[in-house]
Amino acid sequence: MKFVDEGPISVHAGKGGNGCMSFRREKYVPFGGPDGGDGGDGGSVYLQADAALNTLIDYRYQRRHRAKDGQSGRGANCTGHGGDDLVLNVPVGTTVIDEDTGEVLGDLTQAKQRLLVAQGGFHGIGNARFKSSINRAPRQTKPGQPGEARNLRLELKVLADVGLLGLPNAGKSTLIHAISSARPKVADYPFTTLVPNLGVVSVSKMRSFVVADIPGLIEGAAEGAGLGIRFLKHLTRTRLLLHLVDVMPPDGSDPFDNIRAIEKELKAFSPTLAARPRWLVLNKLDLIPADEREAFCKKLYKRLKLTKKMPHFAIVAASGEGTQDLCEAIMSHIELERDMQQENPELARAEADIQRAMQEESREAIAQLAEARKQARLQKDNDDDEDWDEDWDDGDVEVHYVQ
Repeated sequence: MKFVDEGPISVHAGKGGNGCMSFRREKYVPFGGPDGGDGGDGGSVYLQADAALNTLIDYRYQRRHRAKDGQSGRGANCTGHGGDDLVLNVPVGTTVIDEDTGEVLGDLTQAKQRLLVAQGGFHGIGNARFKSSINRAPRQTKPGQPGEARNLRLELKVLADVGLLGLPNAGKSTLIHAISSARPKVADYPFTTLVPNLGVVSVSKMRSFVVADIPGLIEGAAEGAGLGIRFLKHLTRTRLLLHLVDVMPPDGSDPFDNIRAIEKELKAFSPTLAARPRWLVLNKLDLIPADEREAFCKKLYKRLKLTKKMPHFAIVAASGEGTQDLCEAIMSHIELERDMQQENPELARAEADIQRAMQEESREAIAQLAEARKQARLQKDNDDDEDWDEDWDDGDVEVHYVQ
């Protein structure tokens, strides 16, 4: 199934049913009085998180959704039937944004969680409600109110504790394949991973965490190079980032320069995300002779000015060498953070504020990139039109009329 992580939809709640104007007409009851019933409420539109879904592809092909209208009231004080609510299932981790105002309406992070996105219209009132001591035969009714209509943008961000980032072909998919049951595509060419992959890492009984693998970044991704930065938003929910580095890149580039390039792209995308805990993981050490590995790592750490307090690891993801120690350290870090946030509510609120800031920065960065691409396309079209006008010269055409 194709992975789609965002999409615009329009929702329209049902209109409330109109009130009825009716009078009781019955034999031997000359003055039956008003008996017009109220209308029914219009159906509302809800979004509900479904753990069985992992993509928004259904909303790419069906973008208009409308709840049922309420039925009008009838005589004999019969109330109209209320319109059925419309429940739209979305994947867990979906953020709902109002396209017109930019307001974040809600974040569905738990299965079965519901969010009201369009309130159904209130029912109309029948003439029986307007009867009073001075108005025994009212001819006044009230129509049902229209339901809310909204243009929404759905954004899916995967729920993971740990996020993997790095250049293409750095070994991210190989690592998630080695430490979890996930089976992403693994190959020896760049951009093998085209969509995010999730894997559950079980360290021991009742101790596990979720890791997310996203497509690789390249220098200039903030300007749209490669697959761009649209997948970086999936890292805004993570607690920890693992920066995987190929110690022997196939193109002969310097790992130090590659590390700095990724850091630059992170800062351009979201300064808050760049400030999150990020561990350096050197991969493919088996490509370096065993007697030179330690010296190579120490030299790189020195150039990066890493201290012993800054977590860094050296592994061989293909064989699993060093991955167990890495997973144990990640699990301890996650458990420590969870315990601290449970004991101190202030830390939990601060973490929520940080995640909101990251998501706002990611939306802004993606919107700016989309606008830049749009302007580039318009400029290209204008340049093509100008070139066509210069080449086209109908003055050189000579017309002869033959009689």
